[in-house]
Amino acid sequence: MIIEYAHRETGVDIYASAEIGKVFVIDHGTGIVIGSSTKIGNSVKIYQGVTLGAIYVNKKLENKKSNPTII
Repeated sequence: MIIEYAHRETGVDIYASAEIGKVFVIDHGTGIVIGSSTKIGNSVKIYQGVTLGAIYVNKKLENKKSNPTII
């Protein structure tokens, strides 16, 4: 319920298991999705319309990390 409220207010979806470093900035947040296994390092800025995650994961790869790491 809290995630839905936050998405409605900001237009941003961040999965709770995503790892985000220090000094992380979202500029113009509409349409941002940060997937569950995404790792974001320190001093990163993300702009609108960014998806960090997989649209589709093949069954053979479902237990592997499918989201990017940004350092």
